Amino acid sequence: MNDTIAAISTPLGVGAISIIRVSGDDAIEIVKKIYKGKDLSKVKSHTINYGHIYEKEKLIDEVLVSVMLKPNTFTKENIVEINSHGGIATTNKILELLLSNGCRLAEPGEFTKRAFLNGRIDLIEAEGVMDLINAKTEKQVELAVNQVNGYTSNLIKELREKLVSMIANINVNIDYPEYDDIKEVTNKDILNKLDEIKSSIKKVLNSSKDNQLINEGIKTAIIGSPNVGKSSILNKLLDEDKAIVTDIPGTTRDIVEGNILINGIMLKIIDTAGIRKTNDYVENIGVEKSLNLINEADLIIYVLNNNEEITEEEKNLYEQIKNKKHLIIINKIDLPKKIDYSSLDKNKIIKISALDDNCIEIIKEKIKELFNLEELNNIDLTYLSNSRSISLLNQSLEKINEIEKSLKNELPIDFIEIDLRSIWNILGEIIGETYKEELLDELFSRFCLGK
Repeated sequence: MNDTIAAISTPLGVGAISIIRVSGDDAIEIVKKIYKGKDLSKVKSHTINYGHIYEKEKLIDEVLVSVMLKPNTFTKENIVEINSHGGIATTNKILELLLSNGCRLAEPGEFTKRAFLNGRIDLIEAEGVMDLINAKTEKQVELAVNQVNGYTSNLIKELREKLVSMIANINVNIDYPEYDDIKEVTNKDILNKLDEIKSSIKKVLNSSKDNQLINEGIKTAIIGSPNVGKSSILNKLLDEDKAIVTDIPGTTRDIVEGNILINGIMLKIIDTAGIRKTNDYVENIGVEKSLNLINEADLIIYVLNNNEEITEEEKNLYEQIKNKKHLIIINKIDLPKKIDYSSLDKNKIIKISALDDNCIEIIKEKIKELFNLEELNNIDLTYLSNSRSISLLNQSLEKINEIEKSLKNELPIDFIEIDLRSIWNILGEIIGETYKEELLDELFSRFCLGK
């Protein structure tokens, strides 16, 4: 990290401005080589300075240059940001000049990686930065901001401090048993404190499950036999003619996708090919895709035709989905009833006609109820946003369960102390107090170049 890095921090293309970011000890001196204006080594920190970029005597662009001196910067290094006119040629030329005068091209996420390695942020906050960049809804932004601000990190640090206190007390008891004025740590004491830690971990895990819905959206598959109205329902939900609608069974042969927001939560809707036995090779591929999506989806919208009897094939399909979160839509209620749905879960049934514009609000209300979307607006903001952190927290919970069993079996206290240290280390991995270099490379490679 002794070198100085540079990258374009704005999307490359035609625009009003572009920002080229430079970070490192030599950031100011390198920019000075291509900049004419105030002496950047003498300006105050966190100021914006007007000037021009030159390639020798050739004028490249009129710019504003921001100078931020360490340690009060994002990377805790000297940072210079060149605000140029937008455009691919101009932006690339300025970057090229920086690279030819001593900068190295930054790797994806390297500015954020340096912020972590220099102690500016921890891993949870770094992952929050990535969530903030990728946020598509106001709720996603709200959650990411709380993660960037260290809301969850502080809780993990508090849990580690409690574990350190327990470990220290156990060690004192082991090393100095002869001192009468030292309080003896009993199994009951440890169990009580572990119960507090366990409760906090469960709270974060439960909150994380709900927040994954906010961050990742609800993957929703619309399934059913051909010609029951799946594509019509998709088009109504999206308020556009995304899927082709005809009276011919098997019209939809591949999946058709679209997104809508319900209470700030993204619903990722997939209209699948009608599920039936068919000799049509192409249609059969679509049917296979539809069946696979059943296992992947968070929500199944199962569509049946009010004007037809339920077939054995449809009954078998219901058996596959009944233990998953699902809704059953009885479509075409404007036609004479022939269906017998007495064997279906009545609490999951919605009766509609896809020709009626009001039917979509009924479906949306049922989805809100099924996923408690109203409650998600008041959700606890102490959460983890990715599978790595959630997996580590689950490991911590398993370790606590093992310790509780060991204490009940009167296992020697020094064995308990080893397991407590293990939990402390696992929690340290979540915030990056302990980490492997490969983990950092993999994590920050997901970031865009220039962040």
